[in-house]
Amino acid sequence: MTTAQGADPDRGIGLGVTAGPLVCRTVRLDPSLLDPAAGSLLDLLPPDGPLSWVRRGEGLVGWGSAAEISTAGAERFDDADTWWADLVAAAVVRDEVGVPGTGPVAFGSFAFADDPGSSTLVVPEVIVGRRGDDAWLTTVGRSSIADPRLGVAAAPEPPAEVTFSDGALDGEAWMSAVAAAVLRIESGEVDKVVLARDLLATAAEPVDARWILQRLAAAYPMCWTFHVDGLVGATPEMLVRRDRGLVTSRVLAGTIRRTGDDGHDLALAAALARSSKDLEEHEYAVRSVADALRPHCSSVNVPDSPFVLHLPNVMHLATDVAGNVHDAREVSSLRLAAALHPSAAVGGTPTPAAVGVIEELESMDRGRYAGPVGWIDAAGDGEWGLALRSAEVTGSTVRLFAGCGIVAGSDPEAELAEAQAKFVPVRDALSS
Repeated sequence: MTTAQGADPDRGIGLGVTAGPLVCRTVRLDPSLLDPAAGSLLDLLPPDGPLSWVRRGEGLVGWGSAAEISTAGAERFDDADTWWADLVAAAVVRDEVGVPGTGPVAFGSFAFADDPGSSTLVVPEVIVGRRGDDAWLTTVGRSSIADPRLGVAAAPEPPAEVTFSDGALDGEAWMSAVAAAVLRIESGEVDKVVLARDLLATAAEPVDARWILQRLAAAYPMCWTFHVDGLVGATPEMLVRRDRGLVTSRVLAGTIRRTGDDGHDLALAAALARSSKDLEEHEYAVRSVADALRPHCSSVNVPDSPFVLHLPNVMHLATDVAGNVHDAREVSSLRLAAALHPSAAVGGTPTPAAVGVIEELESMDRGRYAGPVGWIDAAGDGEWGLALRSAEVTGSTVRLFAGCGIVAGSDPEAELAEAQAKFVPVRDALSS
């Protein structure tokens, strides 16, 4: 099912009344107004409907809604991509900057599973971006556009009186699910399955997602800090980036928790790079991404071995896969994200069988956790990450998520400790 604001009923994509074409204007800003050291992109966001995709002070933020669509089911990506292509084809655009992310942009977040789940694309009324030496302001409307005044919004208040409780499964029950998954792997049913668990946080008052955004961006500057329709997080994993025909994907699989002792952490990183269990898990994930990209790319480059990505709380085995898209007019970044989802990094191998095991053992609805989250512009360029290290904010309740890749050598207690480590980014943002 698909619903849309501003969709054409005659096309059968969604419901709504045609309100005329989008009118969009992008103007250049003085980059000094958006100093990454000050985190000023996030400081611009108002409390209502903030949208974010920021890393190291660069990226995009937006607010308001000039158009939006909700999609669901197996066709959720195709419906959203078709709606977006039709919308921008009819748009009136004046773009004085002309880099990926200027002109009309839609922020999106997609459900992990075909059913249940709801996905969304939102075209903000105001978009502010920074990329290298370029900074810009985009305004979007119907028939006419306003002239917004940029300024620092009122600072968010920290969550009050936050308490935590188990989600669908407590630790013991989740370890039993891990043990069951290992038995399924040893029987030959699957090679790898990714099991997630949730944690509930409850505050005394409604939680302002901007507080979590700002804390995550400060603590994890190397991650992509995002917020779309209540889903907030800081993901280290770029599912796919399309930039003028060049396609890149960062694969993370294989994790070890940091201790805070630099010498000990270097030894742990070396052990991670030699771990047969983690290397096996990583190989499955890299292979699934490369295989999914090949039909859309003229060439795909896969490094011979992974590197260790160091984050403040954990370290991951990482591989950057690259390629060149066949036809940029036909294969948007969103279609590439759809082709890659779910990868072995969030589902397992073989994927259809692993997703079936997830449905049996997780005992929860992932919603948009581990689904693609990011943005797309009118040319089809964009960036889509995996919604990891994330949480869903609903009033005074925040639902945190974490997942682990389970293979034949997995130990339930070790996997529970890894999941606990992956809760840390959002948990700390709520507790500080």
